[in-house]
Amino acid sequence: MTGRGGHGDRVILAGLLVLCYATIIGFTDNFVRVIAERAGLWQFHATRTVMALALLGLLARPLGLTLRPRRWRPVVARSLVHGTAMVVYFGCLAFLPVAVVAAGLFTAPIFTLLISRFVYGARIGPVRIAAVLIGFLGVLLVLGPGEGQVLGPATVLPVVAGVLYALGNIATREWCGEEPAEVLLAGFFSALGVFGAIGLLVLALWHPEAPAGPEGFILRGATRPDGAFLIWTFVQAAGSLLGVGMMIRAYQVAEASRVAIFEYAILPASALWTWVIWHEGISLRAGVGMAMIALAGLIIALRRP
Repeated sequence: MTGRGGHGDRVILAGLLVLCYATIIGFTDNFVRVIAERAGLWQFHATRTVMALALLGLLARPLGLTLRPRRWRPVVARSLVHGTAMVVYFGCLAFLPVAVVAAGLFTAPIFTLLISRFVYGARIGPVRIAAVLIGFLGVLLVLGPGEGQVLGPATVLPVVAGVLYALGNIATREWCGEEPAEVLLAGFFSALGVFGAIGLLVLALWHPEAPAGPEGFILRGATRPDGAFLIWTFVQAAGSLLGVGMMIRAYQVAEASRVAIFEYAILPASALWTWVIWHEGISLRAGVGMAMIALAGLIIALRRP
């Protein structure tokens, strides 16, 4: 009885942490469109990393945080995997519809289940598999991918991001379960900062012509930042620091295949903030999809091990 209750409590705690994460990230990510009008992807990653690490450094002593990894290799490996997933994801946004990219990334829970089962031997019943499939179908309804899409190497890349994201989530518990959440947080931002610096260096040597506005997000090199860019990048840094920290903790306290399903909450959270901030509503099909996502989360949360 105690063991079951303790396990259930951990899953509920993980679900609440991911819900808070989704609410924060759903808000901050809605302002990426503002950032994309003023600067490039690589400058955004580099600047956000500097701000996030500065905030983390300032909070370390008052909160008694430990930023030194117990084992460097697993932390570096996890950071590179998660960082690469995010770079691939944001990079795909330059030449693919958002629906295709996001749908590819949100295949991660399916790959989390598969990796957990076939690599780590986790027991995964048909109910949990069905819950993930229901959630994924809900994602497709929410995102509404258009008809006539042609499959090719480019459309596979978002799924590659989903595989890497799933592997990074599993690594949080399996490789880095004993590491403090702040160490993994610092590693995640450091990896994105390194990718941002490399991107800025490549663009400085390459000098491609970047279109104006959001269309030039991935090809735009270093620019003189204005006030809006600095303000919203700081909001992104602070929000990501808090939100990603909660997500990391969620993957540490419960099994990855159970936590992953809760990440579908990002979609309704983002849609809600989009409506509140930009007054852009959702369709009936998207509403049905969100209900399916919520159903999938409830199945996982209420299902006993």
